[in-house]
Amino acid sequence: MAGSREAGVRELDRATVERIAAGEVITRPARVVAELVENALDAGAERIDVEVDGDGTDRIRVADDGCGMNREDAALAVEPHTTSKIRDAGDLAAADTLGFRGEALASVADAGTLELTTNADDDEIGTRVRVADGETAVADAGRARGTTVEVTELFADRPARRESLASPAREFGRVSELLADYALARPDVAFSLTHDGRETLRTPGTGTTDALVAIYDRETAGHATAFDHRADLETGAGSEPMVGWELRAEGALVAPAVTRSTRDHVHLAVNGRPVANEALRRAVASGYGTLVPSGREPVAVVRLSLPAETVDANVHPAKERVALRDGNTVADAVETGVRDALTTADLRRSGEVAMDLDSSLAPVEGAESDFADATVIGQFRDLYVLCEADDDLVVIDQHAAHERVNFERLRAALADEAVPSADLDPAATVSLDPGAAAGVEEHADALRDLGFAFEPFGGNTYRVAAVPAPLGRVADADALGETAASLARGEADPREAALADLACHPSLKAGDALDRETATRLVERLGECEQPYACPHGRPTTLTVEEATLASGFERPTRR
Repeated sequence: MAGSREAGVRELDRATVERIAAGEVITRPARVVAELVENALDAGAERIDVEVDGDGTDRIRVADDGCGMNREDAALAVEPHTTSKIRDAGDLAAADTLGFRGEALASVADAGTLELTTNADDDEIGTRVRVADGETAVADAGRARGTTVEVTELFADRPARRESLASPAREFGRVSELLADYALARPDVAFSLTHDGRETLRTPGTGTTDALVAIYDRETAGHATAFDHRADLETGAGSEPMVGWELRAEGALVAPAVTRSTRDHVHLAVNGRPVANEALRRAVASGYGTLVPSGREPVAVVRLSLPAETVDANVHPAKERVALRDGNTVADAVETGVRDALTTADLRRSGEVAMDLDSSLAPVEGAESDFADATVIGQFRDLYVLCEADDDLVVIDQHAAHERVNFERLRAALADEAVPSADLDPAATVSLDPGAAAGVEEHADALRDLGFAFEPFGGNTYRVAAVPAPLGRVADADALGETAASLARGEADPREAALADLACHPSLKAGDALDRETATRLVERLGECEQPYACPHGRPTTLTVEEATLASGFERPTRR
């Protein structure tokens, strides 16, 4: 798992150690997997196999077919502050490897028992290095070219750390999500993940489309279009000279026929490293523009290639975030690239309205509406309902309003009885990404209480026999994964979050034209809600413009 054999493993000087030390990075099992996978990628691996027992504290095994290490390098690689990837602090700015801080093997060994088996040449005898209780033992071993690292008894001497971990299913879910991100960041590498002896993920290393099939399903991959955008950028500010460099953004954009409820499915990688960067995720979503309906988010894989000196991966102990030189310029270029790619691709879909408006907008007996004095005067862009109320203009977001109505109806119904279900005949088969599949396993009882009937169907595939039908409309089978992901995100009240997602499906969308009577019923019904001024996801439902504001803008006197 070191870099090239010629580079060799060396101990860093104190100045460099101080520059790159960012605290302990081994905080949970997923971080062990991340460090070992990154080392395997830096070693030029074309195949990486990961095995996890339980939540990962029992056993983690990562095997690769990379360049491996000779005995001298292997013995030195488990020592603190040793690396084959940089020589001194001056190399940090231009580091183009994933694990430039060091191999992290010493940190892993400090947190558990580590056994490393490696070979740099098929014709030579391999090396096994075992680190346990602070003692290191080196011996001969048989292994083909590459490296295997097995970590056991993680945090065995740190009970507080073990107790701080989430449930076993959630901890494995983090590993699953992590490996899916790496598989999409490096679709040229074959990955596999096995949990308690059952293979849950396998990608062939033959490109983005095949990786999407493995992580999502054939439908998602079938709606994806490849894109490759290049831009010449210049950055510099104040007294700094302008510097020109090239940005490349490439990957796959899934058509808006396939969307998700959160932006977590916009997968980003910078110079081969999966990262979470909300500014870049927003840029991708903005590139989709109005193709994606309100309340939904795209599925996309965007890999950025930037000069190493414009990227600082040392801003986060776990390297989950990076700092970009002139990040706004990069985000603008990403948005342009996504928009241009979608403009030339046939990704449009026809809008449709499939919902039971009569039942959802029926007035609540005995309830008074906060908007009883509002008179509907029109609709703007088939999204905003315009109302006159006393001396004000009230603008209502029809999707947010209807979502609030449906959410409170659903919550009230569940207070006394189970969610109505609808049988699927024939049953549907859905393939989930690893994180959603882990959420299904962890929250199986809660999902059944919400109206789903399902059973495992091999790997991350489930056979869905029934789905919720809470608001006069049958949910899609795909709602199983989305609801499981909502429960797995760990909100203060995950049940409420799941109900909010279910309420979104049958709600009015942007582009749904309303006649005056229906719009009036929506406004009145919104006013009867307990919390009429925000949708269940926290977005406002209404905006009030005072007459005085209009009069001032048009330089007219205010009526008295």
